[in-house]
Amino acid sequence: MLRHLGSKRTYGHNVKLASLLCVTAGFVNAAGFLGFSVLTTNVTGHAALFAERIAMQDWKTARVVALWMFLFLAGAFVSSLIVSFIGRNQRFSYVIPILIEMAVLFGVSLFGYQYNHSLVAKEIFAGSLLFAMGLQNSLVSIVSGSVVRTTHLTGTFTDLGIELGQIFQQNTADRPALKARIKLRSVIIFFFMCGALCGAYLFRYFSFHAFFVPLFILAFTLLSDIYRIRVKRYYRNHNPFN
Repeated sequence: MLRHLGSKRTYGHNVKLASLLCVTAGFVNAAGFLGFSVLTTNVTGHAALFAERIAMQDWKTARVVALWMFLFLAGAFVSSLIVSFIGRNQRFSYVIPILIEMAVLFGVSLFGYQYNHSLVAKEIFAGSLLFAMGLQNSLVSIVSGSVVRTTHLTGTFTDLGIELGQIFQQNTADRPALKARIKLRSVIIFFFMCGALCGAYLFRYFSFHAFFVPLFILAFTLLSDIYRIRVKRYYRNHNPFN
């Protein structure tokens, strides 16, 4: 679902990708908010907070919020740079960004208990999650050809509203393709909300160890994508009925 690019990519690949990584993003967003009181998967709210802190002349907090926005941008930049450097046509160009994201979640899982509610600690922990989500959003956007966005729902809700309006038009061309896009948007929203619900629920019981859940989801996504093709080849080579 990650290694297929361009013409080799199918609608099913995008649905699978959206299902797994939207759960991850929703989980991180909810658990990150409960843990650090910061939305960690997008920068829209931070832009408003940044402006409000500037207006209040709270330069220290404004600097932190600006850093958070920059770290999300930096994550997207690093992910794009890695994929471009390795080559979009290389089979496993997506492995490094996913591994970096897993390392961030692992660090939050282990060291989140040291969070002391200070501005510096919030800056570090929330910033690291924003960097990881920037990595993920950029990677998914590149892989899916900007069809799937996993870390925020604003654009997805907008696109879904437009497409739901179009479906009621009698002269809508290519109705099957429109229905497929509506299904994909619905999958993104549903699994993001499921991830957020799980993140909020599990964080109440397991605190920062709950971040191991999205870590395992990423590991499953990575390993299944790497080894699925090998299993298929093994089966094809050893199947006596071929």
